[in-house]
Amino acid sequence: MSQPVFPPLLSGHPVQGGEDPFERAQSMAALGCDAGSVVYNIQADRLRVAIVFAPEVPLQDAIAMLPLCAVGFQNALGALAPPEVAVHLGWEGLICVNGAKCGAFRVAASAATVDEEPDWLVVGWELALMQTSAAPGETPDVTALYDEGCAEVSPVQLVESWSRHMLTWLNRWQEDGNAPLHGEWMGLLRGVGEPCDTGVFLGTDERFGMLIRDGAETHLRPLTELLENG
Repeated sequence: MSQPVFPPLLSGHPVQGGEDPFERAQSMAALGCDAGSVVYNIQADRLRVAIVFAPEVPLQDAIAMLPLCAVGFQNALGALAPPEVAVHLGWEGLICVNGAKCGAFRVAASAATVDEEPDWLVVGWELALMQTSAAPGETPDVTALYDEGCAEVSPVQLVESWSRHMLTWLNRWQEDGNAPLHGEWMGLLRGVGEPCDTGVFLGTDERFGMLIRDGAETHLRPLTELLENG
């Protein structure tokens, strides 16, 4: 299989077998690897990718890299997939294709507090390419890319396209701040205006935190709540 070709600011690091790129990227980041290192694992049934960032802003601002990578993914798959294929995102990292769960994003960072500037931040994502545990149609809320009319989308193409779209959004975020990214992300989020576990999901604040209406009260779930231990 050919390997992805990345833009000059990024470097690719393939891993094999069952190794998790998200875990490998965190290990590499802790040892001081370059920002822009992309670790990926392309298997027959799934695609896993992770990227290392070296933010120069506090964690509460650096967490924007999660929706930034997610929007870059949606733009990339949206450009490669047939026009009738719908790609949406969940606030907690969900990737949905035609309304069903197809993958997810994760995030970890070295910093423990939101006002601290992290040495590194890693965003990872996983996408099911084909279902192995159930026949198509048996699990209507879970799907895989190739079951949704995307058999022509190669994983290598998708990783390359995602890297380019992600960098485009990174440049825009560095120039214009959160506002353009926030607008794009809100247009792709599932569940806005609908009931959630603790109330009604109203949308997100300027730092991408989830706003939840519970009766007369409005609560905020900061996006940093999604951080896994780095």
